Amino acid sequence: MSLRTWTRDLALGARFAVTGGRGGRLRTALTATGIGLGVALLLVAASLPNMLFQREVRESARSVDASEQVERPGPGTFLYADRSTLYRGDTVTGLLLRPEGDRPAVPPGAARVPAPGTMLVSPALRELLDSPDGALLRERLPYEATGTLGEAGLIGPAELRYVAGTDLLTTDDHDGRGERYGWSVPAEPMNAFLLLLVVIACVVLLLPVLVFVATAVRFGGEQRDRRLAALRLVGADAAMTRRIAAGESLAGALGGLAVGVGFFAVARRLSGTVRIWDVNAFPSDVSPVPWLAAVIVVAVPVSAVLVSLVALRGVTVEPLGVVRTAAPKPRRLLWRLLLVAAGAAVLVPSVSGVEATGTEIDTAGVAVGATLALVGLTTLLPWLVEALVKRLRGGPVAWQLATRRLQLSSGTAARTVSGIVVAAAGAIALQMLFQAMQGDFMRPTNMDTARAQLETRAGSGSADDARRAVEALSRTKGVTSVTGTIESNVWRPGPLRKGEDYAPVTSVFVGDCPSLKEFARLPSCTDGDVFVLLPHGQESAPDDAWVTRTARPGATVALRDPQTHRGGPPPTWRIPESARTVEARLDPMGRIRFGVVATPGAIDAARLDAPEAEAMISVDPAVPDAAEHVRNTVAALDPLTRVRTLQDLERDAQFSSVRTGILIGATLTMLLVAVSLLVGTLEQLRERRRLLSSLVAFGTRRSTLVWSVLWQTAVPIVLGLALAVTGGLALGVVLLRMIGKRVEDWWVFLPVTGVGAALIALVTALSLPVLWRLMRADGLRTE
Repeated sequence: MSLRTWTRDLALGARFAVTGGRGGRLRTALTATGIGLGVALLLVAASLPNMLFQREVRESARSVDASEQVERPGPGTFLYADRSTLYRGDTVTGLLLRPEGDRPAVPPGAARVPAPGTMLVSPALRELLDSPDGALLRERLPYEATGTLGEAGLIGPAELRYVAGTDLLTTDDHDGRGERYGWSVPAEPMNAFLLLLVVIACVVLLLPVLVFVATAVRFGGEQRDRRLAALRLVGADAAMTRRIAAGESLAGALGGLAVGVGFFAVARRLSGTVRIWDVNAFPSDVSPVPWLAAVIVVAVPVSAVLVSLVALRGVTVEPLGVVRTAAPKPRRLLWRLLLVAAGAAVLVPSVSGVEATGTEIDTAGVAVGATLALVGLTTLLPWLVEALVKRLRGGPVAWQLATRRLQLSSGTAARTVSGIVVAAAGAIALQMLFQAMQGDFMRPTNMDTARAQLETRAGSGSADDARRAVEALSRTKGVTSVTGTIESNVWRPGPLRKGEDYAPVTSVFVGDCPSLKEFARLPSCTDGDVFVLLPHGQESAPDDAWVTRTARPGATVALRDPQTHRGGPPPTWRIPESARTVEARLDPMGRIRFGVVATPGAIDAARLDAPEAEAMISVDPAVPDAAEHVRNTVAALDPLTRVRTLQDLERDAQFSSVRTGILIGATLTMLLVAVSLLVGTLEQLRERRRLLSSLVAFGTRRSTLVWSVLWQTAVPIVLGLALAVTGGLALGVVLLRMIGKRVEDWWVFLPVTGVGAALIALVTALSLPVLWRLMRADGLRTE
């Protein structure tokens, strides 16, 4: 067969695709739209590596270069401090600067270093501050916004960030000294368990897209086959009809590529305004990896042609019609099970060696094995639908119409739902992996969020300042209680003894009785009492030596370091003989404290050396923005003071980023599944418009036809979800056994089934207007 013949027949098929009347053009438009949605999502997936890389580049470029320590101030040096905060769950990143010379380095994204008392803000932060929702945040940032940060200083267009100038930074209260921006640290190798999650997620999220593209290629198959029969009648042979069909599919695929590029261009333009799981990107960063884009451009048309040719293998196109209405041969089960078995055979040895301490896995083996297993599940669905619906008999008229349609053409319905099977099965397996692995990447903090929800700590100029801070916090809106203490150190007086490099030192805590009871087991407490707090109470332990060598009932302690104090002997304080030894308890922050514990009546806190105030705050959850009011109070007291939110668990940063990426991909995939199901349903309704109009003309109630469409959608989805639950649980168990984990929850499939039920209702509701229009009498018109 010459290339000229192939070219001629492919061109003829492409011509039929775009000139086959209104019905042909509509069919081609549906195919192009379906393929375009898949192509757009594939291009977005191909852009993810570049998007993540650009975020890292931007973060590194705007970070102060800390690769070398700058010891002395110079013309270009500056003091800096990171003062990020939370506002209603969103992170507001902040950088405070104090130039030390006349030529300080300008931060990326800024035209100048902000003057003291002013700040440069991101566009998103400016919009928030100018809106009524940002009123509380405006109170917290005591700087005047005089400019805007550019893209070079932001990791995303929706980032809330400011760079402020301040005179408050000193060499004793700052994060560091710098003279330039831009540095990077070697990336930590990803944990093997996380690599496994990423690989499985890529397979799970991309397979539904490929399945949808393959399904979209076969839109309008029945009308195409009738047209091919007409070509046979005028002299075309079977081989020529296949080439013409391939040309039609190729035209639809090329149109889909164009539509997909258009969708991608629109999505790229909107990427800066859309946030998914708190992540967005600059349009310039949404750029596909070139070789992945090339693979997509080549693979989609080739796949369309192959799918079209494979579909024609089960159809006999004769001059007088298409042999499709005869009873088809039963679908074979064996080769479908072999696909699943082959996937397991490849997957098991690829995953069996994965350990939490490793950093490498057999990526290709895991990807191929998971793909084969999920594709095998997808191919099982047509067999399952056919095997069940052929046994269905009787029931209401709507049910009979739906089951009869499925009996005549179950393959079309199964293909439409196959994307849901892949997505649901993969989602179940991924969720099982997440639940089993999160213990390796989430550690308990030992914090007690029932006793306090916020904590702040700051150096105080005096004990009076610390007391005023506690009082201000106590008066803050939404605060129910404040545990406030003043902390410093006491030393053993006198010269160093043999073998000592420094004077023994321990901590001293001053606070009222309710506050002291938060970290010490006090038998009784009144103002004027003093206690010696040991980690293990009366029992001797290594930690206790740090206290007993310095502080005991009746001992005298120095309130300044004897080795550094100048100007005579350091001031001292005698611990009363009546001081009792008590045992420490975990404070709300999860820490064990030890040292000397005193009430305000026992010691004047103003005598302490560099006292530091700490407050652990409980808020009323019924008061809106209670935590924001606390942060505002702390900022008013000292803009450099941080407020920490207590949390029961701390999540690994890499695990969090992987989880966020998978959630974003899952959201996009489920949206595509919903759109693909809707497009498939509308295409089936369009092909049956004459039948629907005929039924209405013969007196069938419209509500009956609506219910029949619901059942035609529901039956394959229910079967598909049942298959997905079985296959997803099995795949999850295999993966967990291979990595030595156990199943945490067998009911992880319930959210997936809930999504399936929601899809049934959504697709049915959206298809009703089209169904209502197709049931009109003008659907009987023919040309």
